[in-house]
Amino acid sequence: MWDPFKDFHVPTSSVSAENSAFVNTRVDWKETQEAHVLKADIPGLKKEEVKVQIEDDRVLQISGERNVEKEDKNDTWHRVDRSSGKFMRRFRLPENAKVEQVKACMEN
Repeated sequence: MWDPFKDFHVPTSSVSAENSAFVNTRVDWKETQEAHVLKADIPGLKKEEVKVQIEDDRVLQISGERNVEKEDKNDTWHRVDRSSGKFMRRFRLPENAKVEQVKACMEN
């Protein structure tokens, strides 16, 4: 059985609780008759802060980074829920995927 997650172990010890939500970016993957479609939730990032690339051996990689907002020493924070840090998700594409036709887009 083909397993797209084979060989992609992410060590959890390197992920802090502070940025684990961002590191564990949610991705949906479906296959239609025309294409493989991946949709990722990466709120708050601009198009130029996200990178989509095909690596050797048919691996699609989605990566980016959200920086911590600059703090004003006079501000009083009541809650900080939004994560910051780097993220990277990798998916091994099946043999029927046309890697030379990969396209990426972002929507608000």
